[in-house]
Amino acid sequence: MTTVKELAKMIDHSILHPTFTDADLEKNCTVAKKYRVATVCVKPYHVKKAAALLNHSDVDICAVIGFPHGNSAIEIKKAETLQVIRDGATEVDMVVNIGKVLQHDWDYIDKELKEINETCIQHQAILKVIFETDFVTNENDKIKLCQLCSTHKVAFVKTSTGYGFVKGTDGTYNYTGATVENIKLMRKHCIPEVQVKAAGGIRNLDQILQVKEAGATRVGATATEAILEEAKKRFGA
Repeated sequence: MTTVKELAKMIDHSILHPTFTDADLEKNCTVAKKYRVATVCVKPYHVKKAAALLNHSDVDICAVIGFPHGNSAIEIKKAETLQVIRDGATEVDMVVNIGKVLQHDWDYIDKELKEINETCIQHQAILKVIFETDFVTNENDKIKLCQLCSTHKVAFVKTSTGYGFVKGTDGTYNYTGATVENIKLMRKHCIPEVQVKAAGGIRNLDQILQVKEAGATRVGATATEAILEEAKKRFGA
């Protein structure tokens, strides 16, 4: 039987929108604290403030790096990782270098994963690696990423940033985000020690339950309050 508490501890409450101000951070940290979610997932410059706001709570701090497109050099990603950990993050969500994945420069990706993961481990943090599955659409590429993440025993693989918009031929932008199909693929091709995080487009309780069933143990969400209130009605407080 799924409980509200169990669902709350699956959620990284996302506070990543480019327009979010300090006031938005404060408001969302209050939500995270009220519902006792796993973490708040914040922009790098917000880590220190989020850590102060959530001091003495059981909500951890997750920071994104190389976000949202993964284009920073490895040395910059390492520096950013060290900075967010110093500021209070215990979890780091890194966007993989998407261009290098698409050109199959696996040596580069291997080096990036190794160095960022080792940096996290050395400073008592965990790493989640974001594939951005709206850009990395080839199944074999996703499988290779799972294999490399398994080799380095990263803590999590993660589907999406929430900002991987794909431009169509008509000039409009579209986005899919987490899918059950991708969660199943990632769960199948990662070793058991590597967990799966679903993120991007998860806005209601049924979607969380679907990705949970598919193998995800963590979910990135902005609609945390609505999701957990819906869970209370369905499962009881």
